Amino acid sequence: QVQLVESGGGLVQAGGSLRLSCAASGGTFSRYATGWFRQAPGKERDFVAAIGWGADLTAYADSVKGRLTISRDNAENTVYLEMNSLKPEDTAVYYCAARPYLNPEVVPARYPYWGQGTQVTVSS
Repeated sequence: QVQLVESGGGLVQAGGSLRLSCAASGGTFSRYATGWFRQAPGKERDFVAAIGWGADLTAYADSVKGRLTISRDNAENTVYLEMNSLKPEDTAVYYCAARPYLNPEVVPARYPYWGQGTQVTVSS
């Protein structure tokens, strides 16, 4: 069973950048597809980006395409979310999630393992 810990959140001005990290332990992380989701106050948890076993298997929400980039370093058991050109509407708690399958998924219920989340706040 894999454990996930997110880091890298914080307060940033609109137009700024952040890099989130999701560090995994307790499993063969290279065999887990991993996703980033976010949840703003009073809203549902939404898909942001996901990556499969291979770096070429990625998926993005339309709202973040061209601004956010997901990547993974299997040697470090870590998945990253590079966030550029941030907007106030990107403000949310960002969660990392993993599933022991090849392909990434956009539905939260298909991920059995979750981190505790990291807060991202974008000021206008």
